[in-house]
Amino acid sequence: MKAAEDYIKTFSDLIKAQGYISQQVFNCDETGLFWKKMPNRTYITAEEKMMPGHKPMKDRLTLALCANASGDCKIKPLLVYHSENPRAFKSHKILKEKLQVMWRSNPKAWVTRKFFVEWVNLVFGPTVKKYLQENNLPVQALLILDNAPAHPPNLEDDILEELKFIKVLYLPPNTTPILQPMDQQVISNFKKLYTKHLFRRCFEVTESTNLTLREFWKDHFNIAICLQIIDQAWLGVTTKTLTSAWKKLWPEAVAERIYEELEPGVSVEEEIVSLGKSMGLEVEERDVNELIEEYTQELTTEEIQELQSQQHTEVMQEIGFEESEEEVISTSEIKEILGMWESVSQFVEKKHPEKVATGRASDLFNDTCLTHFRNILRGRKKQTSLDMFFF
Repeated sequence: MKAAEDYIKTFSDLIKAQGYISQQVFNCDETGLFWKKMPNRTYITAEEKMMPGHKPMKDRLTLALCANASGDCKIKPLLVYHSENPRAFKSHKILKEKLQVMWRSNPKAWVTRKFFVEWVNLVFGPTVKKYLQENNLPVQALLILDNAPAHPPNLEDDILEELKFIKVLYLPPNTTPILQPMDQQVISNFKKLYTKHLFRRCFEVTESTNLTLREFWKDHFNIAICLQIIDQAWLGVTTKTLTSAWKKLWPEAVAERIYEELEPGVSVEEEIVSLGKSMGLEVEERDVNELIEEYTQELTTEEIQELQSQQHTEVMQEIGFEESEEEVISTSEIKEILGMWESVSQFVEKKHPEKVATGRASDLFNDTCLTHFRNILRGRKKQTSLDMFFF
């Protein structure tokens, strides 16, 4: 494309004129992620497709990923989800300010101008400033963006005064798929790594606990675990991958980096396939690549309506969950009551003359009343062991 070819020369001239080096030049791009989706041919997906209403595999979040051209400075991602306070955060006592992402929410899980400006001022700017100072580099930076609605033309006006060393450069329309570094295998590599770590987590859970894959996927794989996997995947994107992504827009930056030639190892796709087959899933490399493509698809109007209906249900459940939390009986109270009953029943068994009648009454009370509390204890014990494994 001629527009892209012409811009490469313009970009090179600008870099030289301003004296930027690869450590000072960053690119950021957003991408969608269906975080609870398996390849289409697996039985997990087949079963979900039969379900009425909103399907978990359509649960989508949006990430903004950013790194510099030298590949040694990854920025904490911006993540937008449809729920501000998912139930999993409450049950696992997760603090949003301590997450490895900047957490924001709106009904469609889209990055807005407001969210992006907050991320630039609260995350990107301070991180870049610290990185440049620690590496004894001039405190100036260039942020390259596409023309998405969340990236307003006058973004520099919204940058805090102490971060005015950041300049913003927009890629020409229609050149993004060709020139934008994050679109050159970085995002797809991240998603493959996400899938690999997700499959590995599934395998470890089914091997180390009594849960089946279906049980883990349906009842225990939640957004809190997803965030752990996102962190692992972003950490796993290599310096080489990040730097090589600039070869079309800024080939000189790639030429500056010298890498040792490594023996070709097992590809991420092959690892995913191997893990999948070890869990009895029908999955081939083409299924993995198909899944990566589907991660970026937009929801249809009907799917958005189903999602909004599901969100309303979740909000009502969360309200009920918060109200019921106040009525929860503590584990120590249950143990105390069960212990007291044990003492009473032993006393009655020894001292009461009507052994048969009292035995029946004791069994009835056990079955109708105390079994409920014993089941609560068993459930909490199981959940505690799972929490120790997951978190």
